[in-house]
Amino acid sequence: MNLSHSLLLGSFMLCSFTLQANTHDNMNATLWYQSSAEFKASAIQTYQTAALQLPLAIADKNWTALTNQKENFQQLPPAIIVDIDETILDNSPVAAQSVLLNAGFDPKLWDQWVAMASAKAIPGAVSFVNKAEAAGVKVLYISNRECEKRTGVNDSCPQKNDTLRNLKAVGIEKVDASQIWLKSEQPLWSSEKESRRLLAAKDFRILMSIGDDFGDFLPDVKKNITPEQRSTLVDTYQNYWGTKWFVLANPTYGSWQTILEQPNSQYLQSVPSKQ
Repeated sequence: MNLSHSLLLGSFMLCSFTLQANTHDNMNATLWYQSSAEFKASAIQTYQTAALQLPLAIADKNWTALTNQKENFQQLPPAIIVDIDETILDNSPVAAQSVLLNAGFDPKLWDQWVAMASAKAIPGAVSFVNKAEAAGVKVLYISNRECEKRTGVNDSCPQKNDTLRNLKAVGIEKVDASQIWLKSEQPLWSSEKESRRLLAAKDFRILMSIGDDFGDFLPDVKKNITPEQRSTLVDTYQNYWGTKWFVLANPTYGSWQTILEQPNSQYLQSVPSKQ
């Protein structure tokens, strides 16, 4: 093959690769997440707002972020519940990889990424977590990273140690394994986080919940529910947002998408046609 043919083939492959990436369903969402000033600003805004509420939450013994925290919680030590992925740690390189490969979610590639423990922090997250811990507030990491065996590793949940290493690597000063509660770590710990929230509520007064998915705040909102019903729940708990509940923007994946029935286009609200 001569040089001109090599250059032509290289150009064709590059164009084909770029075309695949540009047509991937998650292209624009991932680009926004990784490159927009708007995402960085909104994340910092979320955590700074939470930090402003923190002294008020600590001082008010009747303050709880859980809608069903039992009575006599006032004397319990304070804690905050946070999600990990796209709340504390940025896993968008995995999404970008899927876009560039024109592929969907791959559990094996995801576990390899978790094992690397190299995710960067969401803007504002580390500063807030360190401030909360310094104020005597325990941070509980309730995540749907899943415990599962890994070939060649004698550990039933290697993902837990990976996650701990990653949290420490981004600069979180006070965290240990007892604060990280992963999916499938216990028999009843499913992707529905309510059982873990209720367990936390037995020992702590929960000041805040922070996450990127509606399921980080309420139970039974990740399946068998419509967008309209979820929207109504947002209104029902309007006073919680920005005071006790803090949500990070994540257009790349989540229950907002998985609850939709096919075709997704039916949910688009277009300009009304003229009569």
